[in-house]
Amino acid sequence: MSHITAYDTQEARSEEADGALLADGFEDALIGYGYQFNYPIAVYSRKRCIDILMNDGIMDYDEATEYFDFNVAGAYVGESTPVFLDDEYDLTELE
Repeated sequence: MSHITAYDTQEARSEEADGALLADGFEDALIGYGYQFNYPIAVYSRKRCIDILMNDGIMDYDEATEYFDFNVAGAYVGESTPVFLDDEYDLTELE
């Protein structure tokens, strides 16, 4: 099983896909890029995005999750809308 490391994340950021739309304020949650029907898309860690929203201490986990689901993940901004990987669960626990 492959794990994303800080090096991999930094490398992903430096190889920005031309035309991919980025989510403002969530640069530290970017884990890479993919393609859907030949359109480049940025891929973000949902868990890291929620952590970023909680960093300022204004939102707790439930508030950050609700805000994220409605205002960030729920926003469609065209064919290159970012994707948010649901990485909150450890899949090894399911085995």
